[in-house]
Parts: sequence; C-alpha cells; structure tokens
Amino acid sequence: MIMKRQSKQISIGNVKIGGNAPVSVQSMCNTDTRDVQATLNQIKELYENGCEIVRLAVLNKDAASAIKEIVKKSPLPLVADIHFDYRLAIECINNGIQGLRLNPGNIGKRENVEKVVKLAKQQQVPIRIGVNAGSLEKDLQQENISLAEKMVKSALGHIKILEDLNFDLIKVSLKSSDVITTIEAYRSIAQKIPYALHLGVTEAGTLRQGIIKSAVGIGTLLAEGIGDTIRVSLTESPVEEVKAGYDILKTLGLRTRGVNFISCPTCGRTQINLIDLAKKVEEKFKDFDKPITIATMGCAVNGPGEARHADFGIAGGINEGYVFKKGEIIAKVPENQLLDKLEEVIVKSYK
Repeated sequence: MIMKRQSKQISIGNVKIGGNAPVSVQSMCNTDTRDVQATLNQIKELYENGCEIVRLAVLNKDAASAIKEIVKKSPLPLVADIHFDYRLAIECINNGIQGLRLNPGNIGKRENVEKVVKLAKQQQVPIRIGVNAGSLEKDLQQENISLAEKMVKSALGHIKILEDLNFDLIKVSLKSSDVITTIEAYRSIAQKIPYALHLGVTEAGTLRQGIIKSAVGIGTLLAEGIGDTIRVSLTESPVEEVKAGYDILKTLGLRTRGVNFISCPTCGRTQINLIDLAKKVEEKFKDFDKPITIATMGCAVNGPGEARHADFGIAGGINEGYVFKKGEIIAKVPENQLLDKLEEVIVKSYK
C-alpha cells in the first residue's frame, strides 16, 4: 500500500487537492481561449472522459475577458495559465477563475504581486508555482549545481514571495523534459515544503514516447507517495492525456475509474489472433465506466488460471474460446463469437 505524503489541502473549485484527497487528473485545452465555444466544447469532451481540472492559456486581455463566459458554462473548475502580466491574473480572478498558474517572481514589481495575491486571498483562489527546467531565472542558470537543485531553488524563491505576503493556498510543480531530473527535483522539494505537488514531465513528446516518459516519471513519484494532482503532457489530443493519467493511477491502485485491461503476450501455444482480439476488447469496452478488470488470454493454459483475479475474461482455444468470470469458465463458443459473448455476459452482470 502506498503511504501518501501529507500536504496542505487546497481546493480548485469543488476539487480538493492534497491531504487525504485522491490524486486528481487534469489537462490543458489546446484551443484559443478567445474562442469561447471551441474552448467549452473541448472542456465538455474532457469532462466526459473523467478530467477533473482544466487549465487555459491566457495570453492577452481578450483571453482574460473570455474567461468570464467560459467559467459560467464550464462543467469543470478552471485554472488560468499566466506569464508576466499581473493585470491578466487580476482580470481572471474577477471573472471567476478557480485557480492560477503563475510565478510571482515573473510578474514585475512587488506592488503588482501584492495586488494579485491580495485578490487571490480574498477569493480563495490557489496559485500554482510552475517551475520549468527550460525557463529558469538567468542567475540560477549560472550556478554550479545540478539542474534539479536549480529548479528547487527557483521554486523556493517564488514560494517565499507568497509566504511573505501571508499567502499559503499554494501548489507547486517542477517539470523537466528529462525524467530523472524531474524525479530528483520533486523528491527534493517534497522534503522541504508542506504544499501540494502537481506532477508532470514537460514536453514528454508524442503519444507513445510521452506516455512512457510520463508513466516512468509520474509513476515513480506516485509510488513513493509524492504527488497530489497530475497532468500527462502529450503532443496529442488532451483527452489522451486524461486517459493516460487514469491508466497510471489505476496501475498503482490509486484510482479505479473505468476498465483495467490485461492480456498475455502471444506465444507458440496461441491458436487465435490474440493481438487483434485484445485490441477489439479494449475498443469495445473503452467507455465502460465500471471499475472492473477484463482479461484477454491466448490459451486455456494461461487463461482462467493466471487471470483468475480478473472480473471477466476470454481465453483462446483452437478456432474457439472460453468466456470466464472470476476464474470460472461459463461459456465455450466459436472464436468469432467470443467478443459478443463476453459483452453479453458483462452487460447482463450490470443490468
């Protein structure tokens, strides 16, 4: 069982982060925030796929103005991503945003930081300090310490600005495109601060590479009890980020949303087209929202026995196969009927 690091709990809208709250899954819209309808359409799609928090890029005043309408109609709490211009943060708070992502050291004079923090405190809007390895302060870049240490030092500097203003609705991220650097930075900061941690490997890449890097980086930290909310960064549809996030959490037993698919590798005993069948099973039940395990196994030798922990499953034979439930064979059908029979059994079980 994973012993989770205890952090100060905050809320982004109705989603609690930190403390004993479950690790939440978030993503970021890739729409132009000024296009209210396109942004709302993507938020709705993310919501339908289990996303719990959505971040929006706020590049200018028009985007900040659009936040007002988006917040009104969004089914999910929203975080405004802001760089450099404190006025955008103020407008977003006034327009109802539930969270900010900004680095206080990057938005100018102290008096400007104070304006943002004062309003955020009044409205109970948390601020995520987001440190990226590729955009560290120039003075830190010159220091003769590891990149992970530079990231931690940067985060601590930004945190101090907020703490000096008596603001503690804080969460922190320290992202690098290098997985080991990311892990080292989070391990270090976890011992130094009480605040919630937002995990991610930045610029992780396209679907396959990005999921592998994120699973290793985010998964390692979560297995150590570090992390309160995650975003899997992919050069892909944001919906894929959410699916990958839940897959990581399911693998570690931290969340149970949707189906857990298992299947054996092919071998010389396999007498059916296992690869094709496993893909069809996953496609058939990809939107099934029950927290069950479905197994697709290549032969009767490894089928019901090795996958007896699965709630439901199928195992191949010679031009035929078996449908099983909790390790017990309940039907024997021709190979071309396996998928339909499995669906029949599962649907009947949840009527």
